[in-house]
Amino acid sequence: MKYPSDLWGSRDGRPLIMGILNVTPDSFSDGGAHFSKKDALEHAYRLIDEGADIVDVGGESTRPGSDPVSEEEELKRVIGVIKELAPTVGVPISIDTAKPRVADGSVKAGASMVNDIWGLRNEAMADVVISRGVPAVIMHMHGTPKTLAADTMEGDALAEIKRFLDERAEHMVSRGMDKRNIILDPGVGFGKTAEQNMAIVSDSGRFGGDHTVLIGPSRKRFLSQYYPDTDKDDATAIVSKIAADSGAGILRVHDVRKVRSYLGQSR
Repeated sequence: MKYPSDLWGSRDGRPLIMGILNVTPDSFSDGGAHFSKKDALEHAYRLIDEGADIVDVGGESTRPGSDPVSEEEELKRVIGVIKELAPTVGVPISIDTAKPRVADGSVKAGASMVNDIWGLRNEAMADVVISRGVPAVIMHMHGTPKTLAADTMEGDALAEIKRFLDERAEHMVSRGMDKRNIILDPGVGFGKTAEQNMAIVSDSGRFGGDHTVLIGPSRKRFLSQYYPDTDKDDATAIVSKIAADSGAGILRVHDVRKVRSYLGQSR
């Protein structure tokens, strides 16, 4: 299995598409749709068939206002899916989690990437990705999932986000992480206003430096302000194209086929 870092630059300069697999009953746009193991696996295979380069498996909703689930419950939701999925597909499996034990268990089960909304601020999580040698997404989040809708950033948000991401990346490199394995996500929708979200998308490349930038606009609420009469997946695809054109290297989305179509990518 190739790690995501081995894929950078191998797709003729096009961004990689990360397909979202929420194994949850309460995610904001598709909660419960793929909650059973059977449905989750079927959806994962569909994402790959539609052209996903990475499948991001999550067992805890981070929708605005959401409450955390227990470590045991999150492990129960994702481990079986990853164990069955990883050996049968030719794309990397990412685990979307903020819990070090879930990340470690998922990598043992076959995941080859960690996507952490807390930006590896938990040193135990940093220990996991370094010891396992896997790529990791460092995301910026203002506040917590519980406060995202009510508490948004003020001032020069983009400068603050870049400063946070740069500091976290430098810290991880100083601890021995291969810089090729660091992916930076400015956190569209995580404690930002609609205007800030669109500014991030339109200037995605500024956040990367030596690292790949991931942008996750899929079905986010800010889309309705800019594209009020547009289907949410069409709006996602439009914004994904803007992000790709401005320097994003990975696009995290629900509708892989539609985004690839808007990007002009053949399967």
